[in-house]
Amino acid sequence: MSTPRLNPAPETLVLGAGPAGLACAMELSRKGKSCSIVERDHQVGGLAQTITIKEGEDVFLTDIGPHRFFSKNQYLYDFIEDLLQEEWRRVPRLTRQFVDGKYYNYPVNFKQVVSNLGLLRSARIGIDYFLARIRYDVFKKPMRTFEDYVVANFGRALAEFSMINYSEKIWGIPCADIHPDWAKQRISGLNLWSVLKNAIGLGGSGKGKNGPKSLVDEFYYPQFGTGRIYEEIGKHLVESGTEIHVNSEPVAVRHDGKRILEVDVKTPDGIETIKPKNVVESVPLTAWLDLLDPQPPEEVLQAAKSLRWRNQVYLFLTLNKEQVTADNWIYFPQKDIPFGRTSEMKNFSKDMCPEGTTSFFIEFFAFESDDIWTMPKEQLLEMVMPYFEKWGFFTKDEIRQSYLMKRSHVYPVYDTTYKANVEKIREYLDSIENLIYIGRPGRFRYTNQDHSLEMGIIASRMILEGRRYDMDTVGAENEYFEKGPIYEKRI
Repeated sequence: MSTPRLNPAPETLVLGAGPAGLACAMELSRKGKSCSIVERDHQVGGLAQTITIKEGEDVFLTDIGPHRFFSKNQYLYDFIEDLLQEEWRRVPRLTRQFVDGKYYNYPVNFKQVVSNLGLLRSARIGIDYFLARIRYDVFKKPMRTFEDYVVANFGRALAEFSMINYSEKIWGIPCADIHPDWAKQRISGLNLWSVLKNAIGLGGSGKGKNGPKSLVDEFYYPQFGTGRIYEEIGKHLVESGTEIHVNSEPVAVRHDGKRILEVDVKTPDGIETIKPKNVVESVPLTAWLDLLDPQPPEEVLQAAKSLRWRNQVYLFLTLNKEQVTADNWIYFPQKDIPFGRTSEMKNFSKDMCPEGTTSFFIEFFAFESDDIWTMPKEQLLEMVMPYFEKWGFFTKDEIRQSYLMKRSHVYPVYDTTYKANVEKIREYLDSIENLIYIGRPGRFRYTNQDHSLEMGIIASRMILEGRRYDMDTVGAENEYFEKGPIYEKRI
């Protein structure tokens, strides 16, 4: 996919070939504008890439944490359908939590909670919710943290059962230290009352303005993994004359305070100096500041030092077993369980593994200082197997092979100070006229792949039209992230 040398003076230099960067390049290409793309990894797709694993003649495919596709934007569905054609398929969703040996739908299904927990504990959930509404509605207790938000909307008993423990597992910090933005972005509009009304049939159709927030129970998924979207974009770009350089990354960015002048890119053949007219980048926000020459002001650097990222460790198992469960994902909120989520790629597409086999993807959340981040594959496997054997998922004898993967800068940590620090950094970066920073890492914003694609499209319009758009409006709807239609394929 790489060409021998980078264009020394491209109109647009795109740093990062994840969903955002590739969408920007694709839109520019459609308007007859070429660009140069630089990607640190050996393949495109970023966190949405699909990994190919060969075991003899057998081929297993896995996403780096499966990415189902849903969006409120019809343009994105059409965009991907044009790329993938018949590979673009509709998949039923089954996502559950596993707590104390029992399954619970995710998000909460009230009837199921009552059935699993019994009337006494369920009554406690109802009482806690009533008390919480008095505390936050009548006495106007402010919602300053994620903990405040979920307690106010679900009551303490249900919040601790379903949300607080899992959120602390993801972020590695107490929910009292997590910003309420995390709740507003992921579960806005959902509360125990709306869930209960829906359960007893009082919520209406869900289509009206005041109806209950519906959940996506189907999604689109490529036949051979999410990465196919980005592989196909890359293929079209190269065919149209856009150059993509993998195994390459920026190592220095020189500017005059108003414009980026030069970017030094480390390639397999050495350092190349590029003088682009525009720079579109999705480098992790904190890492980008380290590249700038001259350095940003001290207050900006201090703000960056206060930002934290959560990394992920993945254990991918191939199995001599027909199927483990019917779930796409299973969440494990209990803190005594070391992993947070598992997925079975076969339940996204049967073509992700050979016939008669399956695979199992296990996700751990970690800071670089955590033991799990440096733990060898054998120790991780030894740690998790007692759980899966006890639950009847699979045995050690059914494992064909195990694979260890790691990714840093996966989750921007929404602690209570993050917003002020990010705003300070953005105020500085926005003063650089020919710089556009996009994507989850570039914006320090937890987004789904559809939002990253939208950011890339907006970035292309900023270049084509020579004007600024507010990137923070993407995915900023004040409603549950996964609410919205599953668009039909065009005929």
